[in-house]
Amino acid sequence: MKAIILLNGEPYKKEIDTDGAYVYCCDGAYAWAKGKVKINETLGDFDSLAETPDPAPTEVYPSEKNYTDGEIALLRAIGAGYSEIEIYGGGGRREDHFIGNLHLLFRACQAGVRATLVTEYSRIFSGEGRIELNGEKGKTVSVAPFGGNAHIIDCDGFYYKMPDTFFYGSTRGISNVVTEESASFTTEGKVLVFVNEEVAV
Repeated sequence: MKAIILLNGEPYKKEIDTDGAYVYCCDGAYAWAKGKVKINETLGDFDSLAETPDPAPTEVYPSEKNYTDGEIALLRAIGAGYSEIEIYGGGGRREDHFIGNLHLLFRACQAGVRATLVTEYSRIFSGEGRIELNGEKGKTVSVAPFGGNAHIIDCDGFYYKMPDTFFYGSTRGISNVVTEESASFTTEGKVLVFVNEEVAV
């Protein structure tokens, strides 16, 4: 079961595959998503939208709140039992919101759900344990510890051997390259994985 969350960051210009997915559209994302993406539910405080969305929201949240519209959508998707979540429109424009969206990936990982933030340039997800990358040969992949140090148990299919420990605050995992059709590593401690869509030169 897959859910898609649309956010009011940098509009996603490529096609979004919504087949079989339930789509949450947050507030101002409606401006770039309408007519482009099938929307099942609109939600948020709607302080960034000048028109009434379709479908109309079942609840409008107060603009003065201590969580983002994206967090509302993520928790709703997790609560509905979706095991896979894709987030679009979560990059660019507001860097503070971008950092917040990375933390949503961490929040999903804590709940045992794979959430992926898809931008024009990369796919980003948080993971722990066995992490596999299939069909990414030739792409630049960066791995960063998130929330503390991460210890690498094993690593296969990358140009650079990953260090035994990714220290939180270090850049040791930036700009590795996938060398095999199937690559994997095992980590104790959560990491962020950035898969850059352009093939490394």
